[in-house]
Amino acid sequence: MIRMEKIRRERRQGQAFVRGDLVPSSTHDQRLLARQGPSDWVHMDPWRVLRIQAEFVEGFGQLAELPQAVTVFGSARTKPDSPEYALGRALGRSLSEAGYAVITGGGPGVMEAANMGARDVEGVSVGLGIELPFEQRMNDYVDLGIEFRYFFVRKTMFVKYSCGFIALPGGFGTLDELFEALTLVQTHKVTSFPVVLMGTEFWGGLLDWIKGSLLSTGKIAPQDLDLISVTDDVDEAVRIIVEADRARSNQREEEVEAAAAQTAEPQ
Repeated sequence: MIRMEKIRRERRQGQAFVRGDLVPSSTHDQRLLARQGPSDWVHMDPWRVLRIQAEFVEGFGQLAELPQAVTVFGSARTKPDSPEYALGRALGRSLSEAGYAVITGGGPGVMEAANMGARDVEGVSVGLGIELPFEQRMNDYVDLGIEFRYFFVRKTMFVKYSCGFIALPGGFGTLDELFEALTLVQTHKVTSFPVVLMGTEFWGGLLDWIKGSLLSTGKIAPQDLDLISVTDDVDEAVRIIVEADRARSNQREEEVEAAAAQTAEPQ
């Protein structure tokens, strides 16, 4: 007697295929074109991928024509009458006078101060906001503002469209962005990317811990400390950015000249 095996259903779904009980009872087109039905699909992972893609496209499109820019981080809780707010405003002004657009997280506190400083001298003031459970509106000194759903998309924009980071005193968000930048530089995911900490008293304890706990136990290399510059002076912070930017430009020119010379050599 010939034994008949049960035939398993199979369906291709784009780049994937499913068999047996995983084959759905309807097609993607049927579910898409249905006039009524549950709306849970808008919260499912495949749809989120499209929203993420849309955020990348929107960010790239809006920021592609920015001039050279510097991102300024710092606490959203900084009060307008505090020395740190005044420092952020002076920094934003000085960066704009040096020809840089100023990018912040778009919120209040230090971010508002830096955006205000850019506006003081009619510089380009940018805010990259983030959707949060609590209300945090875009500050009034942002000329170009983009709100993101996803932190990692926002972080990509900070890095892609900045030639350096300057961190003023801040909390977890500032620390997150700071160590993200340091990791990218340390692992050579980005090159010639200065990271400046403003506020020697505020950042001193962190630097002592980095030296005492990370460096002393071999968790980082001695040269990794060179990735961080610390200052209280606005002019010095801007000078560090300008010099790194100039060095990067010179390196690109040398690479172009070397490539041209190699192409011109007789074969």
